[in-house]
Amino acid sequence: MEAESEPYVRLATMRQLHQAVADLNTARSLADTLQSVADGIVGGLGYELGCVNLVRPDGDLVIAAFAGNAAAEALITGRVGSRASWERRLSMGEAWDDLRFIPHTEGWVLLDDDVPQWHTEGPEPRFEDEWHPLDRLYAPMYASGGGRDLLGVISVDRPRNGRRPGAWGREALQMYASQAAIAIGNARLRANMQRALVRLEREQQALRASEESFRQAFEYAPSGMAIAEMGGDQHGRLLRTNDALCRLLGRPASVLRRHSFADLVHPEDIGTLLRTSAEGGRAELRLSRRDGTYLWVSLRNSVVADAADGPRFLLTHVEDIEERKRHELNLAHRASHDALTGLPNSAELKSRLSARICERPHTPAATAIEALDAAYGDVESSLAHGYRADGYEGEAVLGGGPFDHHVHTEAPDPERDDGTKGLAVLFCDLDGFKSINDRFGHHTGDAVLIEVARRLSACVRDGDTVARLGGDEFVVLADGLGGADAADLAVRLRNAIIPPIRVDGRAVRVGASFGIGWAECGMSVEEVLRSADQRMYVEKRSRSKVHRRAG
Repeated sequence: MEAESEPYVRLATMRQLHQAVADLNTARSLADTLQSVADGIVGGLGYELGCVNLVRPDGDLVIAAFAGNAAAEALITGRVGSRASWERRLSMGEAWDDLRFIPHTEGWVLLDDDVPQWHTEGPEPRFEDEWHPLDRLYAPMYASGGGRDLLGVISVDRPRNGRRPGAWGREALQMYASQAAIAIGNARLRANMQRALVRLEREQQALRASEESFRQAFEYAPSGMAIAEMGGDQHGRLLRTNDALCRLLGRPASVLRRHSFADLVHPEDIGTLLRTSAEGGRAELRLSRRDGTYLWVSLRNSVVADAADGPRFLLTHVEDIEERKRHELNLAHRASHDALTGLPNSAELKSRLSARICERPHTPAATAIEALDAAYGDVESSLAHGYRADGYEGEAVLGGGPFDHHVHTEAPDPERDDGTKGLAVLFCDLDGFKSINDRFGHHTGDAVLIEVARRLSACVRDGDTVARLGGDEFVVLADGLGGADAADLAVRLRNAIIPPIRVDGRAVRVGASFGIGWAECGMSVEEVLRSADQRMYVEKRSRSKVHRRAG
């Protein structure tokens, strides 16, 4: 039997429901809409707790909004329940039209499933329609269009009057779920439309290469930025540069627009630039400044293109990496050079030697008669000397590749001067250095080593190598020398070392013993150095102590 005040209750509920639905349609985003749905359950329908479960693309349902209890909201918002568990719930209990009510007498079996839930204990109902804390009431939301595609589920708990909803309460909840589904669908549609409009706007900006779209980011970027043309006769020409790039290269924008990066890049880096320009990506290379110096930069290229016309232009970000490169080069130099003298160290010396010699011994050149035999088919003779009938010295004789492009290093004949030039290895050991260290200390000894290194370096050509093996031992590599040339060089080096060296107002002297070895293909690096070292000791023993005395 309907109470006398029931019409007034309905009217008040209708007003609250109307306001709740109005709030749904004024929400500005999907997240706001979902929260408005949850708030409307509490504020408009008279329930203490309201929860919105939204179907995800994978079919499972996530708790997207919660209202009525901050602790419960923090605990379960964002948690997910499987679609199978929800379908089970929506098929249990009592069907109130589209609503589904599961009384506590049946719902206990759901306590251990994977649907996130919040409940409190309570006494058994005292009368038939009293609400129990473990009662469950669900209002499915279906997508508009007449189908039964599940959009989500509204779950409510604890009516404020403490009773299960009557016919009017059920109708109000079902009506609210229908309006909520429409509002959520509209919010999704608006969000999709906004994303589509943003994508469209971005595509239009990219096609027009709009100046305004990235003017702030381009002009005021702290590092260099440039736009270059792609394709056509002006391929690579700089169309626009920002102030940071102009400052970096020391050139005004009007001058840079007459050039391409290919005009500014270091000749050794042109290949790297062309590959990066064609494929996009990142490269480290050197660009010339107005004063003629080169600056290490990192170039990051983005090819801006469209499906119809292909590449349109190249957006290039230029970053100054001079400090980092200098640091890297310094580290590489420290790894390959002696810390005291600055000369190449033992590892660098062996690397340079290894680059000049190979494991295969050099084959002497054929005589004129042997060359004629090779030309007219005396294969056995030509193969015996390592020469092919086509005139090339080849590894095919030894089972290698068809050609050998290595320039073999050979040593001059010590018995006769036939004009052969080779790579001389002069092993130098200082005489009397230990006594200087013992008498005057390591500070003086270090100063002597530094001065000896300077004097040795001053006596050799630009392409020669002066290296410090360690201690008081030095090695000089000098290419293109004959036997007499190497002996003359050893004398010049010894004479450069002999003059007094002043350290802290004191003059000290050291002598030097030199052994001359020759690098030759077929020898290992260790064998080359050992040979020069042995000859140095022979030379040291052959000289009187008077000539070797120093201090």
